[in-house]
Amino acid sequence: MKEFTGTPHIRAKKGEVATTVIMPGDPLRAKLIADRFLTDVEQFNNVRGMLGFTGYYKGKRISTMGSGMGMPSMGIYSYELFNFYGVENIIRTGSCGAFRDDLKLFDVILADASYSNSNYAKVAYGYEEDLLYPDKQLLDMLEESARKMDKRVIRGIISCGDCFYRDPSIGRREPYPTIAGEMESFALFANAKYLNKKAACLLTVSDLKDQITTSEQRQTAFTEMIEIALDTAFELE
Repeated sequence: MKEFTGTPHIRAKKGEVATTVIMPGDPLRAKLIADRFLTDVEQFNNVRGMLGFTGYYKGKRISTMGSGMGMPSMGIYSYELFNFYGVENIIRTGSCGAFRDDLKLFDVILADASYSNSNYAKVAYGYEEDLLYPDKQLLDMLEESARKMDKRVIRGIISCGDCFYRDPSIGRREPYPTIAGEMESFALFANAKYLNKKAACLLTVSDLKDQITTSEQRQTAFTEMIEIALDTAFELE
């Protein structure tokens, strides 16, 4: 039998990735999670600079890895983790732009659903839906973890798009009351649905109409959602 030497994008051996992965977009944020929150850390990936680490949080084995930007990148990495490495749960911890006026920088959002006009799910799996959902149990556990930690989360439908830059005269035309926008959750939820895995999405507001966080803040200052995700991961079987 041929020895497993990794996938095209992840160099880890079987068993080097935990069953639960905390997945920010930025690989340097994955490194920060490993450095700041995990013990006995081992790096399992550096292919294309997409860093991945496995360590222990309160004695529970957990991995963290970047997804990159956009649905194609999230689609590749989450699929390989789910399908080839025995990962059962992925919690996305990303950044987003707020659509509602009452949201503030660094507010934490928990995605009830992800809307997209992308054809990712249709091309990959034949799904016709434009609204995909996280795992309900994982969603409820994240909300409960936030409550126990006395951290505020705002639940709502998020918009997942292919374009970061667009003609401002076009505007947004969406059939759902989305509260924020990002670029990865729809692909993650599609992969989880197809592979019968669990996925959820926490986001921190990094952009408002007239305010934007720095790249350093996006890399280092999103600790509230990371702590919620880690405490939820600790409670998973």
